Amino acid sequence: MAQVLEFKLPDLGEGLTEAEIVRWLVEVGDVVAVDQPVVEVETAKAMVEVPCPYGGVVTARFGEEGTELPVGAPLLTVAVGATEPSASSGSSASPAGPRGASAEGGTGADGPAAGPGSGSGSGSGSGSGNVLVGYGTGAPAARRRRIRPERTGVAATALPSTPASASVPAAAAPVAGPVPPSAVAGEVNGRQGPVAVVSPLVRRLAREHGIELRQVTGSGPDGLILRADVDAAIRMAGAAETGSRAVAGPAAPLVPERTAVGAGEPAAERIPLRGVRGAVADKLARSRTEIPDATCWVDADATELMAVRAAMNAATGPSAGPKVSVLALLARICTAALARFPELNSTVDTEAREIVRLPGVHLGFAAQTERGLVVPVVRDAHTRNAESIGAEIVRLTELARTGKLSPAQLTGGTFTLNNYGVFGVDGSTPIINHPEAAMLGVGRIVPKPWVHQGELAVRQVVQLSLTFDHRVCDGGTAGGFLRYVADCVEQPAVLLRTL
Repeated sequence: MAQVLEFKLPDLGEGLTEAEIVRWLVEVGDVVAVDQPVVEVETAKAMVEVPCPYGGVVTARFGEEGTELPVGAPLLTVAVGATEPSASSGSSASPAGPRGASAEGGTGADGPAAGPGSGSGSGSGSGSGNVLVGYGTGAPAARRRRIRPERTGVAATALPSTPASASVPAAAAPVAGPVPPSAVAGEVNGRQGPVAVVSPLVRRLAREHGIELRQVTGSGPDGLILRADVDAAIRMAGAAETGSRAVAGPAAPLVPERTAVGAGEPAAERIPLRGVRGAVADKLARSRTEIPDATCWVDADATELMAVRAAMNAATGPSAGPKVSVLALLARICTAALARFPELNSTVDTEAREIVRLPGVHLGFAAQTERGLVVPVVRDAHTRNAESIGAEIVRLTELARTGKLSPAQLTGGTFTLNNYGVFGVDGSTPIINHPEAAMLGVGRIVPKPWVHQGELAVRQVVQLSLTFDHRVCDGGTAGGFLRYVADCVEQPAVLLRTL
């Protein structure tokens, strides 16, 4: 008899509490090895391939692609090895999975559970140890009692062509869908009874609006409760509340949660704020709420900077290195400016009411990807030259485009450089990347009329804008920083003093 182990979504670190299933890498019935990636998920920080700590046959997957799961929710179950028959009267004893959660099914007697290390064979459920943050597989956990409902209202996922050595008892077959055991058993508001809900988004929506799912009639297959059913229940509840207030007398006007849609009028599209977009929204809102920001800007003649870059990249021979980008030169200028104006390489401890000057420059740069705006961080940029910074920018940009940036590569920045000129715009007022103290924005470099050496000429002009936290410095410091950056752009030889 096979041992069925449940693999839950592990803690992915960096304070992340949920992740969206982007792509399943295995199918039900596939044989997986220990530490083999089984699913690709998207968090608010990055795309992550999640490895399974068990080796065996996949018996069920929980959640379709596009479903958002909280940390600790079941991802899949794996049948591993062979176990000894239970001494009790024929009830199948499901082993406890990680964090003490047993596999679905099984109502065995109390006693020590068979941990991941039990069983026989090389893949008999022993944890790999190569796990993500906060998710251990080495220690067995105590068994929990589970009461099997007579009917769940959700169909079980079948196991096609499962090898006999990894067969799964029918009683231990898990229920399909991203439903935690408590929801499958119908434990809602402390009362028993089946609730046919698969989507965690539907459960969350009902919880936020105080809707009792047990009183909602599902319009999906086998009575499955869909989001449209919860939306309808919310509208009915709102109408009932409005009616009761009208009977009770005049009251404060209600603010409708959803825009009313007239007959024949198409409904507005609603896009969940989650993943990278949700993380960006939270950070920008927090920045504007907490940071009293101000912006100053200046136009600069970048003709000499472009000429210096062309000369660098035209060099040949053994001493010639990789091509240097404009962004790399601007990044090197920023590190030199921060050495002169360290007030802008700081953060504010609001609880202690202290400005914290940071010893090193970890330079973030804004990168637009298909997943949204991300800010990879060049570590210890103050110790690098333009060539080294440029190489690191190229490496991190490629990881960002492929969605392979780790959370650590997206956090810990102390100052951000935002080159919005690639979008063909001249200026902007950047929002500070909380909890940093400043961001330098760079517009496009275009030919414009410019007075050069007392005469009107066509020069390569760029607009630079600096948004800064007014708590860490005043306008004089911010203006001095921006003026130094502009001077280096106009006369790159100024940098020779700090190289």
